[in-house]
Amino acid sequence: MKKKILVAFLLLPFLMTGQSKKDRANQNPNIIYILADDLGYGDVQAFNPEGKIPTPNIDEMASNGIKFTDAHTSSAVCTPTRYGILTGRYNWRTSLKNGVLSGTSTSLIKQDRTTIADMLKSQGYNTAYVGKWHLGWDWKITNENEEMNLDSYKAKAEIDFSAPIKNGPSTHGFDYSYGFCGSLDMPPYVYVENDMPTMVPTKTTISRDRKGFWREGLTSDDFVHATVLQDLTDKAVDYITENSKKETPFFLYFPLPAPHTPILPTTEFMGRSNTNMYGDFVMQVDDVVGQIREVLKKQGISENTLLVFTSDNGCSPRANFDELANVKHNPSYVFRGAKADIYEGGHRVPFVVEWPRKALKNLSSDKTICTTDFFATCAEIAGYKIKDTEAEDSYSMFPLFNNENGSDIREYTVHHSIDGAFAIRKGEWKLNLCEGSGGWSYPSLRSIRAEKLELPAMQLYNLKDDIGETKNLIDEHPEIAAELKAALKKIILDGRSTPGAIQQNEGMEGWTQIEAILN
Repeated sequence: MKKKILVAFLLLPFLMTGQSKKDRANQNPNIIYILADDLGYGDVQAFNPEGKIPTPNIDEMASNGIKFTDAHTSSAVCTPTRYGILTGRYNWRTSLKNGVLSGTSTSLIKQDRTTIADMLKSQGYNTAYVGKWHLGWDWKITNENEEMNLDSYKAKAEIDFSAPIKNGPSTHGFDYSYGFCGSLDMPPYVYVENDMPTMVPTKTTISRDRKGFWREGLTSDDFVHATVLQDLTDKAVDYITENSKKETPFFLYFPLPAPHTPILPTTEFMGRSNTNMYGDFVMQVDDVVGQIREVLKKQGISENTLLVFTSDNGCSPRANFDELANVKHNPSYVFRGAKADIYEGGHRVPFVVEWPRKALKNLSSDKTICTTDFFATCAEIAGYKIKDTEAEDSYSMFPLFNNENGSDIREYTVHHSIDGAFAIRKGEWKLNLCEGSGGWSYPSLRSIRAEKLELPAMQLYNLKDDIGETKNLIDEHPEIAAELKAALKKIILDGRSTPGAIQQNEGMEGWTQIEAILN
């Protein structure tokens, strides 16, 4: 008996050669979340077979993983969606009821709010953010006694760039951070690494080109608009390479600044899409995905890395829909509207999950999911129990990763537009609680007022029969509209859409967008 035990002990190292030291020490997956900026559902060929922009890397990722065809951002614009991803909470529960932040805005995330980085860090993860933040952080303002709206694009904030920022990524759980505060068209154009500006800006730049547009603002010498996308990708690749050698798992939040304006594809991609400059820039975004997947394979960690790719909202009109229509490409696919709108084109986005060790491959799921669901998904994977005060609008997608016929994870999903308009979805039914688009597409609020249009106050659509939201059924099915409106009222007043104790929203007083909902 002792002889058998001795033989087994001596053979143990050889029996374990198929499992690396890293795999034995780290059963939790590495997690990478790539967030494109203003990429439309129809811009990825895996989701739009008739699309004219080649996206081979995202397509390959989808064939090796799961594509979700009914995925939605929590808002039709940038800042609110980013808040929902990191907190698992709808943005309209904060002080931000409409619009987005600027490059000088203070932090939208409260210091006591648990983020996904906080949560994963508590579970032994090394955490990093590289890219576009657009959630506000607190610059050191030297003219703070003057009356000034820091949320305005025109704010003339005097910033001390030799001082660290406060209430930024490191405050919210990130061990490493590198990026810039607003969008790539919002000053100041300064990189901040681990809370410190990398350089003090000494020049001012501006671009008035319609596609390559960025607002006038201070720019540091190491910030070159045309190379920002690749510069950030290099940082992300370096982080993955370095942390692949460690035994602790890592989480990388990688929000890209593209294909948002300024639309600046590098020379390598100019003309490659045979569409327009926007299409070329989409191809460069696809190349970024390829670079991330390549480094994961090179470092031998692709099998146990949960890789997510999606967009923060629909495609922006800055892509020039007329030019794209001339080559028979529609960034919104079959959906009505685009970025900023309450219609599907504003918030339905491509969403791909690749996790070879755990998730099914070449699967297309039609289950409704939301970008707020990432928090609960990672919490389940990491073995974290969510508190009542955390991730109030997040449902775990994990059951859908390995169950081809999985059941729905959401009963209701709430949508939100740039104007602050609401919509609520249950199954095939969607109720838009506004007169028009709620955003930039016709009929916008401005056009409704200018043309004195008389439109129904609510719109009810059956997406199963009418995915293009062309026939308002509010008169035919008032009972369904009443049910959805009542559900939305409860979700708002409860401060959550998941089970748990009632929570408080911020800024409820004077919130005009919900008066009709709550009354």
